[in-house]
Amino acid sequence: MTDLGDSSSAGSSSEAAPPASRRTAGDSWAITELVGATALGVAASRAVETAGADPLIRDEFAPLLVSSAGPAWARLADPELAWLDGDEHGRRVHRLGVDYQAVRTHFFDEYFGDAAGAGLRQVVILAAGLDSRAYRLSWPAGTAVYEIDQPKVLEYKSGVLASHDAAPTARRCPVPVDLRDDWPAALREAGFDPSRPTAWLAEGLLPYLPGDAQDRLFERVTALSAPGSQIAVEVFGLNSRGNTQRWLRMRERLGLDVNVQALTYHEPDRSDAVEWLAGHGWAVDAVSNRDEMARLGRPVPEDLADEAVSSTLLRARLGAPPD
Repeated sequence: MTDLGDSSSAGSSSEAAPPASRRTAGDSWAITELVGATALGVAASRAVETAGADPLIRDEFAPLLVSSAGPAWARLADPELAWLDGDEHGRRVHRLGVDYQAVRTHFFDEYFGDAAGAGLRQVVILAAGLDSRAYRLSWPAGTAVYEIDQPKVLEYKSGVLASHDAAPTARRCPVPVDLRDDWPAALREAGFDPSRPTAWLAEGLLPYLPGDAQDRLFERVTALSAPGSQIAVEVFGLNSRGNTQRWLRMRERLGLDVNVQALTYHEPDRSDAVEWLAGHGWAVDAVSNRDEMARLGRPVPEDLADEAVSSTLLRARLGAPPD
C-alpha cells in the first residue's frame, strides 16, 4: 500500500474538497486497480531509489514488479524521471516522495533486522502489496514470512517473481484474504503459531481502513501475539497533503489513475495508534518521518514542506500479559 494524499488541483495553490470515496464494502482489486495501483506507485519509488547513486535501500525486484504492469508503469519506475521532463518543480516533488518511501522502507527493514536479531522467526506483513522483503532481506534460517493481502495482488507478485526465477530467502507463506474478513483464521490455517513471538508490520495500511476496522486490526494482532512480539506501524497525520501534486502529475502525464484521497478514510475521531498500542500492553517507540528523513540525510526542503508527507513511524514490543 501507500501513503496518504490530498486532492488539490495540479498547479493550483487552493485546496479542493475531498472527492467522494470510491471504496465500497467488500471491494476487491487487481494490481492496477484502486488500492492495488498504490502498491505499484510505492514499488516504483523503490525502483527509482535503488537505481540511485547512493541508495538508502535496495530492491532489485521493484523494477520487475512495476514494469510487468505495463509501459506507463515502467515509465514511472524510470530512475531518470524522464516523464517529468520540463517540470522541474514536479521533479523535485516526486523526488521528495521517493525520498519518503526510501526512508520508511529503511526504517522497517531495520526493524525486521532487529527483530530477527532478537530471535523472532515468525513474521506477518499485513496488506503486503508488492513488498519483496521475503525475497530481498537476509533472514535467519527457520524464518517464516506470512504475507496477507487480496488474492489477485498476491497472485500477481508471485507470478512475476517466479517468471524471473526469484527465490525467497525465508519460508514465504502467502495468505490470500481481505483484512476486513476473518484473516486470523486464514493465518492460522497457513501455519501461523500464536504461541511464538511474532514480528508484525502495518506499512501504508491504516488510512485504507475505517477507524473501527483499525481498532479491530490492533485487537486481533494483540490477541495473536505472544509476549515478546513486536509491531511496526506507519501512521499518517489527518491533514497530510503529501504527494498530492505527485499523484496528479502521474495521472496527467502517464495516464495512471492513483487517487489516494478517494481510496482512504478521513475520520478525525479515529484512535491514535500510539495511544492505543501503549494502552494495550505495547511499549512504543515513535519518530516523526521528517525527523527520520533528516537523520538519514533526506531532509524535507523548506519550500516543499506543504507538499511533504506527515507521518509517524513506530515500533513497539509486547510485554508479559497483565495479571
